[in-house]
Amino acid sequence: MILNQSACGTDGKGQMGTNKISVIVPVYNSINCLERCVRSLCAQTYENLEILLIDDGSTDGTGKLCERLAAEDGRILVHHKENGGASSARNVGLSMASGDYIGFVDSDDYVDSYVYAELAGALERGKYETVQISRDEVDEDGRRLPDVCTPPEKERFCDSETFIKELLLHRGDSSFCTKLFPREIFAGHRFPEGELNEDFRLLLDILQEIPGVCILPEQGYHVVCRRESTTRKRTKDSFSRVFLDIVENADMVQKLVDQKYPALHDYAVRFNLYQRLDYMLHVPVSQMKGHNTFYKNVKKYLRRHVGDTIKNPYLTGKNKGYLLLLTAAPRTVRSMHGWKMRLSKKEG
Repeated sequence: MILNQSACGTDGKGQMGTNKISVIVPVYNSINCLERCVRSLCAQTYENLEILLIDDGSTDGTGKLCERLAAEDGRILVHHKENGGASSARNVGLSMASGDYIGFVDSDDYVDSYVYAELAGALERGKYETVQISRDEVDEDGRRLPDVCTPPEKERFCDSETFIKELLLHRGDSSFCTKLFPREIFAGHRFPEGELNEDFRLLLDILQEIPGVCILPEQGYHVVCRRESTTRKRTKDSFSRVFLDIVENADMVQKLVDQKYPALHDYAVRFNLYQRLDYMLHVPVSQMKGHNTFYKNVKKYLRRHVGDTIKNPYLTGKNKGYLLLLTAAPRTVRSMHGWKMRLSKKEG
């Protein structure tokens, strides 16, 4: 761990703030983007921050970059650990954090200078238990991409049940990076390790314990969509664990909804079908075989829920068409789709 005094972001122009904010940044092989991220945190007008850089076993020199950045600002703490994934790094950060409020930023991303002043101000003004800034998506060159989450026109309080409904419709923002929480919220909570859809699962746990989320309209958090590295090119048999996790989380949320939020039942069914559609569109054709138990269970689920696919009012016609085709002849449909995509690339 490194703690040094510095001048970055402490020129007296901002507001120190009464309450301290701990911002946790999990870092892994981020040498090309980390400095922009950290500089955006150093430049916050809300200066009463500690910035926790959790180096998750980087091998590309990122660890040394963390140390150099810490040497420039006394608010930066660096912790080096063995690689264990983003959830593991965040959990280490939670154990280190000394702030009254807790925030998170991914090392690829960056934030506008007003973000933590706005978030802290809203928490204190409205006595909320969670506040969310809106976000946009940009490419590596800073060009705006279509919004994934549409920001409200003005500050809006969204009760927990409504927020869950928005998540089930894929309109809500489950990311912890856009939010600020009072420290006490994490007293009984940690990120599930070994999963890739971890924000969704933990946020559902927290939403059951709080009245709701205040959403601010400013798009001050910038999600950077990075092009896949040429050294990590996907093959036709590559398959991310995330597509398993989203199905398992869909089952989890269905049980939660049926127990606590029965009015959201149809939304949860829609979510379950949509997540399985996502899985079926990404699982490699080579893995769509009888010995793959997970694939078999997804296929059985879709066949048992053909009626729900047809009648669910929250699925689009396109969703229903793909689901029905993949339910009837999944391997054939995926093989034809792959052939069509390869042909279009050649023609292009």
